[in-house]
Amino acid sequence: MRTVDDVMTHAVISVNRTAPFKDIVKTMRQWRMSALPVLTDEGQVVGVVSEADLLLKAQGGDESRAVSAGQLMTVPAVTVTRNASIAGAARLMARSHLKRLPVVDDDGRLIGLVSRGDLLKIYLRQDEDIAEELRELIMAELIPSGSATVHVQVSDGAVRLDGCIPDPMLNDVLVRVARTVPGVVDVTARLDVEVPA
Repeated sequence: MRTVDDVMTHAVISVNRTAPFKDIVKTMRQWRMSALPVLTDEGQVVGVVSEADLLLKAQGGDESRAVSAGQLMTVPAVTVTRNASIAGAARLMARSHLKRLPVVDDDGRLIGLVSRGDLLKIYLRQDEDIAEELRELIMAELIPSGSATVHVQVSDGAVRLDGCIPDPMLNDVLVRVARTVPGVVDVTARLDVEVPA
């Protein structure tokens, strides 16, 4: 699991920009959503209407007399594409203080939704799957470096690298490689340097 497409929800509840205030509230309550993408007739995401937007109107904090999703929505919508990395989507959510992001195709049409919970799915990978992927990546790094022995152990997503390497610079390289593997939560390296004779 490396991209948003691997973890996103494909069935998405949305509203058209002409949706009236009450219909938006009913839809949010029915589907237990705190925000909904607002779409054009062609399915393109033009904004997001949230509970905060509705409460602002309900409390009289908005003098614009907004009564439809198109008038209430926050624009521009923060979206992500299906081929965006999971880490990139997580950074975008954190930076924008969002709980979920609409996923769009190249034309800006809604194709899914990714939430914080969806992004956390990568941490449910089996330790052996993580270890197998790591062994393949580490072997690719070590082949041009001469003789080396690196053992990979993974427990609850925490990686431990033990063994011998011919160059001390490889230690940092292997740790960085390990951290790129989806599902890894920590990396510890205890690699001795044995310079070939």
